[in-house]
Amino acid sequence: MDSDRQREQVFKGIAASPGVAHGKVYLFLPKELDIPDDPVDESEQEAEVERFEKKLLETRQEVLKLQKEVAERLGEDEARIFDAHFLVLEDRALIEETIREMRDCGRNITYSFHKVAQRYIDAFTNMDDEYLRERANDIRDISKRLLHNLVGESHYGLSRLSDERIIVAKDVSPSDTANIEKGKVLAFITDAGSKTSHAVIMARSIQVPAVVGMRNFTRILNNGDEILVDGYDGQVVVNPSEQTLFRYGKFQEEKKSLEKKILAQIRRTTKTRDGVSIDLMANIEGANEIDRIRQYGAEGVGLFRTEYLFLNSVGFPSEEEQYQAYMTVAEAMAPDPVVIRTLDMGGDKFPNSVYRPSAETNPFLGLRAIRLCLENTDLFKTQLRAILRASKEGNVKLMYPMISGAGELDRANAILDEARNELSSNGIAFDENMKVGAMIEIPSAAITADVLARKCDFFSIGTNDLIQYLLAIDRINEQIAHLYEPTHPAVLRMIKMVIDSGHSERIRVSLCGEIAGDPVLVPIFMGLGIDELSIVSSGLPAIKYIIRNIDFTDMKRLAEDVLELDDPKEIFSLAEAFYKKNVSHLIA
Repeated sequence: MDSDRQREQVFKGIAASPGVAHGKVYLFLPKELDIPDDPVDESEQEAEVERFEKKLLETRQEVLKLQKEVAERLGEDEARIFDAHFLVLEDRALIEETIREMRDCGRNITYSFHKVAQRYIDAFTNMDDEYLRERANDIRDISKRLLHNLVGESHYGLSRLSDERIIVAKDVSPSDTANIEKGKVLAFITDAGSKTSHAVIMARSIQVPAVVGMRNFTRILNNGDEILVDGYDGQVVVNPSEQTLFRYGKFQEEKKSLEKKILAQIRRTTKTRDGVSIDLMANIEGANEIDRIRQYGAEGVGLFRTEYLFLNSVGFPSEEEQYQAYMTVAEAMAPDPVVIRTLDMGGDKFPNSVYRPSAETNPFLGLRAIRLCLENTDLFKTQLRAILRASKEGNVKLMYPMISGAGELDRANAILDEARNELSSNGIAFDENMKVGAMIEIPSAAITADVLARKCDFFSIGTNDLIQYLLAIDRINEQIAHLYEPTHPAVLRMIKMVIDSGHSERIRVSLCGEIAGDPVLVPIFMGLGIDELSIVSSGLPAIKYIIRNIDFTDMKRLAEDVLELDDPKEIFSLAEAFYKKNVSHLIA
């Protein structure tokens, strides 16, 4: 590509952290560690176990030091990334599995740990949930650090960066960036990753742009290449011309002006120009996100994912541990609502040290979410008691995931009644009027939404799974991912059906999932009659600004028009045209 290096080229990825940066490339491609596979006989195995335990302790001390340094430089939120590392290092199940692997295969402890860690990484990499899929990087990162210590090589990461550069890497781990000087990084670009990857978390933390999902970009560039990074639209310009640099300079000034406009409206109600209100809520994983969602103007928590408590626990978290986590969020958000989703785990999500699902031909159609809980009532009831106890501390609502029909809902509510009775008999207070709802993310639930609405206080439409199950599309299968179409007529009609069923029983209907925060599609959902949107916190300001500056009557007309169409691409084109006419000029 040397002949192309003098001309401007534009590449497209996933916009992950806003901003524009111009500078030279630092190509970060750490070499693969050479893992020895020397045989060990029985007489040497105990010494290998002792060496393993010693290196686990050394690695833990290293990470503790890194965490303290990151907390001092970047803050406690960024430092919490290392919490998952400690859990891996202290996971006795993983440790015992490594020792067992060594005894079974007769190879050294380094090789055995590498094999076991890779199994864990593969399990998380194949998860459907984007956030949890990215947690494979936590395991990969701490495993790499421990392997370096076992082999006897130092791990430097990006600590040797000498001047201001744009980092281009296959991926970036917490260890890679732990000792990096804040002023040395202009932007991050990664081949892999998503909007929840560590590179993105770091970029947002130090307020630099990031573009991820660039596939084989690291193969195209050389150290020192001049590039421009557009973190707003996910574009990277190689060898930008003077004209491009001037245009982006003006563009960045306009974006900063827009951000001021958007931030000026953060504290205002989410209401259209003609007076129709909608609640704009945030999706969270834990209490550490409360300050951020408050800063972005969230009107409550529409989805509190509880899986992270289980995945970051050596053994299932106790009732008290769960209560403390739920209570902290409920108190911090009061009087705004907090919707706590019960455990959505199994199939693609499981705590690696506790629950081992049996081999399933298709785990996404297997024992997961509410099905797993109904088969493990002690586990389920423990969580329900913790949520009930937290309900007295704020405006808590409880939500069941993956309900397929009335039978499952009835069984779940029966266990909830048992949990209530147990607390009452022990004199433990809770909100006896706590609202209970269901996620509508399986076609059978959507089709019987009229029945479920009579048994629920609210609905939340989980679009990620609903679209996947409705269209029979695996979103993480690159060969067919293009068929995952949120504007498919079946998807929009089913969403409309659920909204109408809920409203007929006077219950509110929320929309969560990636498309709930899509500026082009939000006007359609509002026009269909959705009462609430629950999205990632970073998307809240822009969505609020858009809603406040357009009319509901126009959105309703748009929704009526798209329901008459039968081509997903035509529907998207109509939504895009509406966006350009009514919205894009607001954020141009």
